Amino acid sequence: MSDASGARADVELVQLLSPEGERVDHPGYSFAGDDETIKGYYRDMVLTRRVDTEATALQRQGELGIWASCLGQEAAQIGSGRAMLSQDYAFPTYREHGVAWARGVDPLHLLALFRGIDMGGWDSTATGFALYTIVIGAQALHATGYAMGIERDGLVGTGDPARDAAVIGYFGDGATSQGDVNEAFIFASSYNAPIVFFCQNNQWAISEPIERQSRIPLYRRAAGFGFPGIRVDGNDVLAVHAVTEEALERARSGNGPTFIEAYTYRMGAHTTSDDPTKYRLADELEHWRLKDPIERVRAYLTRAGAADQSFFDAVQAEAEEFAVELRARCLALPDPTMTEAFDWVYAEQTSYLAEQQAGNAEYQESFADDAAAAFGGGR
Repeated sequence: MSDASGARADVELVQLLSPEGERVDHPGYSFAGDDETIKGYYRDMVLTRRVDTEATALQRQGELGIWASCLGQEAAQIGSGRAMLSQDYAFPTYREHGVAWARGVDPLHLLALFRGIDMGGWDSTATGFALYTIVIGAQALHATGYAMGIERDGLVGTGDPARDAAVIGYFGDGATSQGDVNEAFIFASSYNAPIVFFCQNNQWAISEPIERQSRIPLYRRAAGFGFPGIRVDGNDVLAVHAVTEEALERARSGNGPTFIEAYTYRMGAHTTSDDPTKYRLADELEHWRLKDPIERVRAYLTRAGAADQSFFDAVQAEAEEFAVELRARCLALPDPTMTEAFDWVYAEQTSYLAEQQAGNAEYQESFADDAAAAFGGGR
């Protein structure tokens, strides 16, 4: 039996903030932050959505090659991203723009990637945020391997909160059908890897609905691999934070992996090359708009008297100003040169690469000389 959203009524969903903005008690989880923290999450989500909107507009105007929207998934991303400690490490897909924001990645780097002039220029070591992964599900194996590595480096289960680390690997519901993800589950379980598998179940694997992907709720698959799974309201930033925080601490303490299914909804298209009106009904989208993750936090802050209209206006004004600045910075990005590719292979360039780079530069200059000669001869 299912409710109007498609979620089965017999499946427990961890929720701490209702769609109407009311705090809800849960026997296993609680949110320890205060209203100032929640106001910070509201700002995070508004800015993430504004970046998303601006990037979509830039793509429509021919300034980006493609864009993968995270519209509607802001709570899942901000809640989980803000639950991480500085020493933790995240492996994203290609739409974790909110997690990137939470980890301190300049959104300009994301735009440069989708503009086709950068392979991902952020410092993944400093931010604890790996490069975007386009191949569906591949990052689950990358995340598991990294988690196994930090465990062997003695960075797990020491009891030192400033030292113990964990890994979080992001993927969508469609990726759970990929072999890479299931292989990652096997390795993580077998080696007790300190990892949280974070699935944003946004109901659609491009045009394939979740009911055609799995006969059971996705989080229940974890039991077959030997580690716990839990489903959380992915549009509830407080619940997502609480669940992710506990799962990450479990991993840091040496107790192995956890699977989190953040039950959310993709309110936009899969990417800007997709037309969701061809495979889903308008009333489904309207139903989920009533569960908008940003609006429920706004409703709570208003109801609790923690924020007034001036706060919301200020956040919106900041978002608009940021978008204008981001657009200008994106349009000012210089096109890369051919020889730059050699600069980004290793952290320290080898003599062999330097020789190749010099040869490539000489080769390109030969065309310039030919063009100059042809132009001169034509006169």
